[in-house]
Amino acid sequence: MKQRVFSGIQPSNVIHIGNYIGAVRRWVASQNDPDKENIFCIVDLHALTVPQDPTELRERTLDLLALFLAVGLDPDKSILFVQSHVPVHAEGAWLLNCITPIGWLNKMTQFKDKSSKQETILAGLLDYPVLMAADILFYDTHEVPVGEDQKQHVELTRNIAERFNHHYGETFIVPEPMIAASGARIMGLDDPSAKMSKSSGAVKGHAVNLLDDPKVIERSIMRAKTDSGSDIRFSKDPVKAGVNNLLTIYQALTGKTQEAVETDFANARGYGDLKKAVAEVVISVTEPIRVQHRAIIADRGELERLMQLGAEKARSISEPRLQDVKQKMGLLLPQ
Repeated sequence: MKQRVFSGIQPSNVIHIGNYIGAVRRWVASQNDPDKENIFCIVDLHALTVPQDPTELRERTLDLLALFLAVGLDPDKSILFVQSHVPVHAEGAWLLNCITPIGWLNKMTQFKDKSSKQETILAGLLDYPVLMAADILFYDTHEVPVGEDQKQHVELTRNIAERFNHHYGETFIVPEPMIAASGARIMGLDDPSAKMSKSSGAVKGHAVNLLDDPKVIERSIMRAKTDSGSDIRFSKDPVKAGVNNLLTIYQALTGKTQEAVETDFANARGYGDLKKAVAEVVISVTEPIRVQHRAIIADRGELERLMQLGAEKARSISEPRLQDVKQKMGLLLPQ
């Protein structure tokens, strides 16, 4: 039996180079694993936990689907769909709400952090993790690739699955969080002490987005924060964090060893040479994606077809599980 893997990403901002190196490349590679079945969901319902411009949200959703395709996610190998196109997510979340103690939700670290910054706290923000649990559980998911910041939500999903199974009998697979044991951690170009973030993507010079124009990429990297030295080597010294970050990006995109990377810059005249080389590598990777994205987004009819196809595949998996859950909870099913 194949192990099913579920990944979701919000259509809040375009994917940056840190997302690409840390997650998206792994998603593309995992499609060729004969033991895995991959589901990639654009979680537009999750985006509604904060105010959205309706027109912009629709456009960003289409943009993200086109970007999924441009980076190499294959609808013939994986299931790609938009969350709101499969009603199981919202209906399933309500059913799970009815067995989830509110105390569990109040303990969520992200809720505490985000709600402390908002004057009006929406119910959806508190309930976000239950919708995430529905995303995962109604697909009989075995593995959920997440960063450390989302691990708590997967633990909650496990608790909900176990609670449901205890009350109603074995129903849900209890999923495991997949956190990469190693890999490149890409930091902000403007602040190499902080991880490159989608939420900070609007800050000028913070991130390089996959769809950025080559001139924008070059300008952002040439302005990246470094230090007053000139030594180009990997280092754990906090003072060298900026240089280390640039070297990490270069290594991740070239596939070279640390020794080979340092050899490449052994005769460099300073950080300017380093930044120029990093910019060239980033542009060589992102430019084909940008060109492909532009071609895909122009064919709205094909995007609509692929969205419908993906939703049908997702429903074929999730709807039988929803009917099973409703029957076990005592709801009358239509004949």
